[in-house]
Amino acid sequence: MIVVSDTSPITNLAAIGQLDLLQKLYTRIIIPVAVYNEMVSVDKLVPGAIEVKTLPWIETQAVTDLQQVSIIRESQENIDLGEAEAITLALKLKADLLLMDERRGRTVAIGYGLQVTGLLGVLVQAKGNNLIQSVKPLVDQLIEQADFRVSDQLYKTILEIAGE
Repeated sequence: MIVVSDTSPITNLAAIGQLDLLQKLYTRIIIPVAVYNEMVSVDKLVPGAIEVKTLPWIETQAVTDLQQVSIIRESQENIDLGEAEAITLALKLKADLLLMDERRGRTVAIGYGLQVTGLLGVLVQAKGNNLIQSVKPLVDQLIEQADFRVSDQLYKTILEIAGE
C-alpha cells in the first residue's frame, strides 16, 4: 500500500504520542520534501521532526513535476507548498491513500481522483483494527494538547462513526 502524507497527520499524532499508529496501519509513509522541510527546517521544534529524520518507515521523496505543483498552487487559493507537493507525489506514485487534514487541499486531491483521509479517519481506522480502544480520548488530547481544530458537528460525527 502506497500512502503519502501531508504535515498535519504526522505532527498531530506525534504531539499526542501516537505516531506509531501510521506504521501499524500502513507500514510506511512517504512525504514530499516540502513536508519534511515544514517540520525540520523551522526555528522551533515541531512534533514529529526528529521522527521524520530518523524513522526508516517515513520516507522523504522529491517531487519532480514542479509544473504540476505550480498548477495546484495557482489554481486554488491557500494551497501551501506541502499540500501541493503531497498531492503531486500521490498522483505520481498512484498512491492508495493521501493523508491530509486541510479542507481545501482535500478538495483539490479528491478532484484529482485521489483517495483521501485525515487524522480523524486514521483514528477511526485504528480503532477498527483494534490498535486503540477508543477514539474520543485521543481526539480530546488532539484538541487540548495539539490545538487541533474540530467543529462540534465533526466531533459528534466521528464519535458516531467510531461507535462511541
